[in-house]
Parts: sequence; structure tokens; C-alpha cells
Amino acid sequence: MGSDDRAVLVAIDMQAIFEPGSPWGAPDFARASAEIQRLLPAFGDDVVFTRFVAPAEPQGAWIPYYEEWSFALVPDADPLYALSEPFREVARRVETRPTFGKWDAELARAMDGATEMVLAGVSTDCCVLSTALAAADAGVHVRVVEDACAGLSPEDHRRALDAMALYGPLIEVTSVDEVLASR
Repeated sequence: MGSDDRAVLVAIDMQAIFEPGSPWGAPDFARASAEIQRLLPAFGDDVVFTRFVAPAEPQGAWIPYYEEWSFALVPDADPLYALSEPFREVARRVETRPTFGKWDAELARAMDGATEMVLAGVSTDCCVLSTALAAADAGVHVRVVEDACAGLSPEDHRRALDAMALYGPLIEVTSVDEVLASR
């Protein structure tokens, strides 16, 4: 299938390691999860989930990072890195990366020619932000669904959304209701 104007929902890192109670927990994870669940039926098979995992052996700047966050240095099969319920049961396409940003040639292939990414997940101020900027640089129109994202704090969430809005029209900050109304 070639390039088209289809939109693909990309749900970033909806995993146990980012649920409240984890050192990397996003306080509004449950809200973001519920809003992503509202979006899923509108996208049918045009959904890609991502997972963040620790590298087997950290390199470069990741070495001191994982010295600070050693709890996360577990194999990617560890329950910490499992998709959260209910996504485990519905995720057909899952892209796993040991990086914050998930945009690369493999995610582009998983989007199967779509030219618009509807982006949701955690954390707004890290993996969502990193993915949005790289995808926009590659020419993908990115719609960040603010109420289907969660940051490490409400303030960090807002700052990241404001930063991404600066990239308009490549990146558009939107809401679940606006996305659903456009489908």
C-alpha cells in the first residue's frame, strides 16, 4: 500500500512501568488509558502500540541514566514492560524500542503508508514528545491528543504540549472529542 491520507493511532508506552506507583509512574495514566480506549474503535486495525524497554547493555549516556534508574534494568519480558490491561488483549501491532523516541523506519512501515499519526500515551514530556518531533521532521502530520496523554506531572504535560504546538502546522495539539468528530 502506498502513501495515503489515512491516520494511524500510535499509543506510546501504555505499560505497567508507567502506571502510578512505579518510579516512572504518570499520575494521569488511568485517564490517558481511558481516553485511548475511547479512540480505539474509531481506528479499527490502524493502531500501533509501542513499548519502551531497557537495552540489554546500556551504552553511552544510557549508562549513567540506568545507574540512576536501575530498577528498570530488567529483560523486556519482565512484567514491568508488559502492556497494561486492557491493551494486552487488543494490541495487534506492537513496536518495541530501547529509546524514548519511537519514530524510525520500522514504525513508518508499521503505519503502512499513512501520512498522519494520531499520537497518544505516556509520557507527554518524554516519549510522546520525542516521537512527535522526529515523525514531524520526517514529514508525517502529527496530531497529539492531549487528553489521551499523561506526563510525569500536570505541569510537565502542559509544557510538553506547549512545546509541540510550536511546531504547527506539522504538529497539531487536539482532543479525543475532536479526533472522534473527524472520523
